[in-house]
Amino acid sequence: MAFCVTLSLMETEREPREAVSEMSLADVGRFLDVVEKLGITVWIDGGWGVDALLREQTRPHADLDIVIQEKDVVRLCGALAQQGFEDIETDDRTDWNFVVADKDGHRIDFHVVVLDEESRGVYGPAERGVFFPASAFTGSGSIGGRPVRCGTPEYQVPSHTGYELNENDFHDVMALHERFGVELPPEYKTR
Repeated sequence: MAFCVTLSLMETEREPREAVSEMSLADVGRFLDVVEKLGITVWIDGGWGVDALLREQTRPHADLDIVIQEKDVVRLCGALAQQGFEDIETDDRTDWNFVVADKDGHRIDFHVVVLDEESRGVYGPAERGVFFPASAFTGSGSIGGRPVRCGTPEYQVPSHTGYELNENDFHDVMALHERFGVELPPEYKTR
């Protein structure tokens, strides 16, 4: 699974990819073309996952969050490397959560899972006991009119908790609450 890491370590002197460019609708479309060509399954997560559920882009996005099965990581990273994406260093990088970026600063944030016998997405070593519930993988939406798999509203809302919230988090959770009636977590009720 460390294929994306290996790609970046093969380069000796390279410019750090500090810049972040907006991940536009067209950028996401190009990514979806790669995934479709490879015939693999990904679930769109994070801000684009919220917009997929809403079936429209509601705000700019700094990256594209995806959930992907471990068995497909090497193939997708290889295809993305051919388009100039490479692993970038982040403070919280692990083998199951890492970011790749191209020279223009377009970022894709990988969340790697292994589906268990209960169809849950085991996130990281099994002994950690962290997983995406099976129901999280049943969401569907669209991006630019294109059908995509994504987390359900009932998964997305609570997944926007447990860290320091920003304006985008409030925007996304309130939009899901208003559209789908998902109950607000306590930290969103204080605003």
